[in-house]
Amino acid sequence: MKAIVIEQAGGPDVLQVRTMPTPEPRDGWVLIRVKAFGLNRSEMFTRQGHSPDVEFPRVLGIECVGVVEAAPGTDLQPGQTVAAVMGGMGRAFDGGYAEYALIPARSVLPVKTELPWEILGAIPETFLTAWGGLKEAMDMLPGKVLLVRGGTSSVGMAAISLAKGWDTTVIATTRNQAKVAALQQAGVNHVIIEQGQIASEVKKIFPLGVNYVLELVGTTLYDSLQATAAQGIVCYAGILGNAWTFENFGPMAAIPSTVKLTTYGSGSVHVDHSTAALQDIVDGVAAGRYQVNIDRVFHFDEIVDAHRHMEENRAIGKIVVLVD
Repeated sequence: MKAIVIEQAGGPDVLQVRTMPTPEPRDGWVLIRVKAFGLNRSEMFTRQGHSPDVEFPRVLGIECVGVVEAAPGTDLQPGQTVAAVMGGMGRAFDGGYAEYALIPARSVLPVKTELPWEILGAIPETFLTAWGGLKEAMDMLPGKVLLVRGGTSSVGMAAISLAKGWDTTVIATTRNQAKVAALQQAGVNHVIIEQGQIASEVKKIFPLGVNYVLELVGTTLYDSLQATAAQGIVCYAGILGNAWTFENFGPMAAIPSTVKLTTYGSGSVHVDHSTAALQDIVDGVAAGRYQVNIDRVFHFDEIVDAHRHMEENRAIGKIVVLVD
């Protein structure tokens, strides 16, 4: 099979298309014939050498969609459409950047759909992260106000789509004035140019603050807390700002009284509790309730260009690679 392999950390050019043996099926694991996969910034961080537990050579890819080739010891059947997400993909073992991927059954979600592969490939990690942040972490109620920090990221655009489908008023931020129109087209009610400190601007629109914040930038967490209304919730779910930790974090000073701070990571995705959510999302996309925002579709041998596009922050929404 063909696979995209990295031998050592570095820039996009370290991604190399090579021929390697197709994985052998084994009990409890699913061999997937990969049809498409989305790109994720965590894969960029791993490629750059920021994932210390990853051993090279490695096939990256924390998600993929495709068809079951073999699934011994599981309930899955050959020919069944599936999505694979997280669970060590592309880090502890080879991931989705290949024609075939061997994935533990716990991370393989069956799905019934006739969506094109490039559409389905844009959904799993992105929408399940957004869904988890909004529903599982914050239990977001309809008719409220949501602030999305990092609105034009793939998870940000997915969260906006889900929230608008749930009758939510949405404020979203972007650092780039040229991306404002894309957010407005996605249904965002108020767009704010990201400058790190926007709480006062948010409160000009909603004097009491917002009910929910999906914090995808990370470095703007303190300000997001200040933009939140009493009894509101902030969910820290991304590190677009490339900062992994906070220095001198004082909870009593940073978190306003009665405001709640939680987190959500896509590592929480599991076949037992995420399959129904994925099916709901896919059905919603097919019915037009949710919108998949694809920035660009690349082909397998264009992986270097795809990573460069991601690293240069040119994307608005999801980057997808077709395995053809």
